[in-house]
Amino acid sequence: MSFSERLILLRTSRHLTQKQVYESVGMSAIGYQRYEYGTREPAFRQLIALADYFDVSLDYLVGRSDAPTRH
Repeated sequence: MSFSERLILLRTSRHLTQKQVYESVGMSAIGYQRYEYGTREPAFRQLIALADYFDVSLDYLVGRSDAPTRH
């Protein structure tokens, strides 16, 4: 699963809007939308902020693991 697919899955499974997510992690609307559309990849700080927000591991967020738990 790609990063953008995982991001959409995490957001929709928690019944969140894009606005709720990007405001909570301090991002712009267009920046977050580009992540979901797969046209841009986040910088390291944004990855950490998103993983923390969704309480998942970085490996899970970027599609390297199917285990969402952090170690």
